[in-house]
Amino acid sequence: MLLNYLPILIFLVVAAALAVVLLTLGTGLGRYFARFPSDRAKLSPYECGFEAFEDSRMKFDVRYYLVAILFIVFDLEIAFLFPWAVALGKIGLAGLIAMGIFLAILVVGFIYEWRKGALEWD
Repeated sequence: MLLNYLPILIFLVVAAALAVVLLTLGTGLGRYFARFPSDRAKLSPYECGFEAFEDSRMKFDVRYYLVAILFIVFDLEIAFLFPWAVALGKIGLAGLIAMGIFLAILVVGFIYEWRKGALEWD
């Protein structure tokens, strides 16, 4: 019974060993083989060209999160549209109606947020 799990154990051991080897090579020997050595600017938190001038723990506006949520919603919509488009020939009219209802709900939500002013960045 336990012999059936031997390939999984071997896989886990090889994966762990490979991870340790790659991490060791990347951090230990990586600095010797780097094309450009590390300098103070490279080790700074952000390479934006100027020093940070405000507290990094400042609060973001709520509208930023609303726009982020909108992006996630419409990104998921696209994730649902691809498999639907591939299987449209097999699911037929029922699939077309279901996707129409799904898209209609998303459009109603988008119009609601637009009317509430969630997309305005004033």
